[in-house]
Amino acid sequence: MVINTNISAQSSATLLQQSSAMLAQSLQRLSSGSKITSPADDSAGLAVSMKLTAQMQQNTAAQNNIADAVSFNQTQDGYLQQVDTALSRMSELAIAAQDVTKTTSDRALYSQEFTTLGAYVKDVSTKSFNGVSLFNGTQLNVTTDSSGSTFANKGVDLTSATYTQVYNTDSVATVTGAQSALTDITKSIDQLASDRANLGANEETLGYYGNQLTTLNNNLSAANSQIMDVDVAQESTNYAKYNILVQSGTAMLAQANSQPQSVLRLLS
Repeated sequence: MVINTNISAQSSATLLQQSSAMLAQSLQRLSSGSKITSPADDSAGLAVSMKLTAQMQQNTAAQNNIADAVSFNQTQDGYLQQVDTALSRMSELAIAAQDVTKTTSDRALYSQEFTTLGAYVKDVSTKSFNGVSLFNGTQLNVTTDSSGSTFANKGVDLTSATYTQVYNTDSVATVTGAQSALTDITKSIDQLASDRANLGANEETLGYYGNQLTTLNNNLSAANSQIMDVDVAQESTNYAKYNILVQSGTAMLAQANSQPQSVLRLLS
């Protein structure tokens, strides 16, 4: 039996230190809800989690871009619905102005309304969305994923000759003018139908991209959860185990420290 070197106490102290460290780690996990509270816990897992988190944030940004593009298209269509109403009325006026029983004065009244509606369509062609022109025909490339891929969002051009002929040149002040105007308006209505169909296709496709990102983010979140989120039931069991080990280790260390005292019996 020796006094200077208490192997039992040293071994107990080492085991107690280990149990205390595991208890502290378990407590951190339960209080934070995270399985990895420091890089030392799982360095590779932390690196993967950081990449997954970055991709999810990029996907969220792309979803916001898509939502803005959908709003852009919906705003366009809202205006075009009114343009459709205006063009339809202008076509009615072009037909009415060809009535042989109408006088020049009557056609002048039709022409006044026709011109006013044309001015409305022209004004719509100048509208913008957050400073971006709605109707200059520019194609907008919308970001659709975390890698920067884009969708070609087709534009609507109310400044094209198909439309400008109607609101800049045509008149129903005469029968001949009304006939010519009707031809131009019919072309404009056909073009408007095509433009609105394109807007519908844009919105539908962007909706698919948005849903795709939502599904992807859900899956990425689930994968990240497997790496980062603590299993509370399992960790609670670990916490109870380490707590018992710390208590028993403390008691055993006290016993080990008291062993050299028995040497006094030999000296007494």
